[in-house]
Amino acid sequence: METRLNNPVEENKKEGQQGMEALSVMEEMLKQLEVKKVDAKTYSPLALAYMGDAVYEIIIRTMIVSRANQQVNKYHKKASSYVKAESQAKMIIKLEPYLTEEEEAVYKRGRNAKSYTSAKNASIIDYRMATGFEALVGYLYLKNDWKRLMELLHIGLFEQ
Repeated sequence: METRLNNPVEENKKEGQQGMEALSVMEEMLKQLEVKKVDAKTYSPLALAYMGDAVYEIIIRTMIVSRANQQVNKYHKKASSYVKAESQAKMIIKLEPYLTEEEEAVYKRGRNAKSYTSAKNASIIDYRMATGFEALVGYLYLKNDWKRLMELLHIGLFEQ
């Protein structure tokens, strides 16, 4: 059974605080692993989407697991509802008014990139929009713009 606090605003504040603590842990991890800083602009849109897919998945899994201790298949089902192409397409539509020109350009590069894989359970439009969303997530991650990444994900996940 998933537990939720009565006040979603307070819950979101707590998640935001936990997110910032997690970011400093992530920054320390990258430092310890001697991961060099990269110029995110030099990566192909599909490379950005590849990274963004993994980053978004771990953020969603972390959020879900932190809410309740439950069976793994329930975690998987919940996580899948967030990371499927249809959900990501809806998220980027919601986020578009908040994107900077630079972020919008990254999203469009990802959306318009020629991919040699096809969507299994999604329309081609949703799949391409999801690829653009993942490219944006990957871009912000590789740029080490944690604050902006979390700000956009918070808007997409929690705000009406």
